[in-house]
Amino acid sequence: MVEADRASDRELLSIIQQCSDMEESRDLYDVYNTNASPPWTEPQHQCLEELDNVECLRRKIKYYFMNPCEKYHARGRKPWKLILQIIKIAIITIQLVSFGLSNQMVVTFKEESLMTFRHLFLKDYVDGSMDTYAVYRQEDVYDHIDYIIEQYGILHNTTVGNHEYEKNGAFYTPLTLCQEYYRNGTIFPGNETFEIDAQVETECLEVYPMYRPSLRQALPHFELHFKRMLSVKMTFVLKAINLQTVRHRELPDCYDFTVIITFHNQAHSGRIKVDLENDVDINECRGWKVTGASARNIHLTVLFDCLIIIMCIVSFTLCTRSVINGIQLMSEYTLYCRNYCSKQVPMSDKLEFLSGWYILIIVSDTLTIIGSILKMAIQTKVLTSYDVCSILLGTGTMFVWIGAIRYMGYFRKYNILILTLRAAFPNVIRFICCAGIIYLSYCFCGWIVLGPYHEKFRTLNTVSECLFSLINGDDMFPTFKNMKQKSSLVWIFSRVYLYTFVSLFIYMILSLFITIITDTYDTIKQQQQSGIPTSELQKFLSVCKDLPNSGVYRLDENNSCFLNCCINRCREHQERLTSEA
Repeated sequence: MVEADRASDRELLSIIQQCSDMEESRDLYDVYNTNASPPWTEPQHQCLEELDNVECLRRKIKYYFMNPCEKYHARGRKPWKLILQIIKIAIITIQLVSFGLSNQMVVTFKEESLMTFRHLFLKDYVDGSMDTYAVYRQEDVYDHIDYIIEQYGILHNTTVGNHEYEKNGAFYTPLTLCQEYYRNGTIFPGNETFEIDAQVETECLEVYPMYRPSLRQALPHFELHFKRMLSVKMTFVLKAINLQTVRHRELPDCYDFTVIITFHNQAHSGRIKVDLENDVDINECRGWKVTGASARNIHLTVLFDCLIIIMCIVSFTLCTRSVINGIQLMSEYTLYCRNYCSKQVPMSDKLEFLSGWYILIIVSDTLTIIGSILKMAIQTKVLTSYDVCSILLGTGTMFVWIGAIRYMGYFRKYNILILTLRAAFPNVIRFICCAGIIYLSYCFCGWIVLGPYHEKFRTLNTVSECLFSLINGDDMFPTFKNMKQKSSLVWIFSRVYLYTFVSLFIYMILSLFITIITDTYDTIKQQQQSGIPTSELQKFLSVCKDLPNSGVYRLDENNSCFLNCCINRCREHQERLTSEA
């Protein structure tokens, strides 16, 4: 506080010095109107006016940083933003839960349909064996293709679901069988010679559904070029209706499943891996009729989404206005420091005026508005972008809940945690950048050396996931154990590699990371206990001793700023000068 008083005294002396310079520069022997005020009183008025402007600026900034309760005592304005954020959290969470339950039924139907297709069209398929499902003989490849064509033809008699062929007019769309292979090639491994044309050709044939067809019946001249074959891809489209939404009083959606069965032979290793995936397209059913159950009124749900959009727009407007006010105050404070103190404002003080919480809420409102519009389009069966809508609504809800921490920061015990996170953030980012370089070096080294001998190091993605699990102490023993001992040199290297990584990151880097947070916490705690301002902005504001309920922050009805206090102070100074004269 002593430093703050000294700063205020220096401020006052600077302004007084400017006033005296103005007096000396005037020609006291100029002729002036006797009815007007003397010229030497004008610098005094200007000096007092500048002092009042500085005091008003100080109060404006102090009011800007008050919490909602203090602002209510200062001006009597109700905390509409706080009330709006609380209501918004509640209704956005209700919206998210409602959409999540509906989306869960969609995800369940997709996953179970994929499992159904694998059991229907893959010969001798067992749950959980997709990673190891493969064929090794030419006869087996033909048998599997023949089995798929046969099951596709008798789908009506085998499936327990409501699956149906896609129709193009009056005809069913066919199953497409495409073979990719090198254009020409002669391969003689025994002589260690080969000749091949790397140009890839694609041969496609169509099979229409019929009762119990076979490969030879449908395609009598079909032949696979195993020596040159890269892949065989079988594609067909099936339709289905998700009826489970009826019991939740929602209209069912119609699904188009594009089933893709691929025989992978790019490696030419003698193992042809078989994979089945499907692409899903959700559409509005053309005709429907539901009896025995009351359908949910879609208009109420859309109206609820409209309410959320309106509240987000209001919140967006209020927070944007607060950000603009903060930028204006930052400009005024920067101008004051440059003109009266002849110094530049540190970037840390400028960032104090740009509230990250307001920016977070603005981003949250934007995401929620876009997500709500998509949700309304999905409910009215205009769009089916469930994934995009889920990302927008989920991220928006996450941000709006995180934004609620701002109001917890007004309590002293919670505020120290928020201040610690904010103060430690720059150091944490710098620390992560340095540690990330070491982490990437281990990723590249492990991928290139251990990849051929350990399944967790086959790709850069799996290497990163494995090392991150090791940092958290997860899956540590299997990582050591599953290392193949085909090469003694690589096995010894793997031990050195894993032991050094675990020792470096767990015992050193994580400990240093915790130390950064702990030191920042202790520093913030000491600053709060001492009460000494730590920044130039805090020293500037500490001069103002006016409490929120003192009444000096209240605005006049016809004024939009703190001119009332300035006018009152100017009148007092004028009366004092008049009495002295």
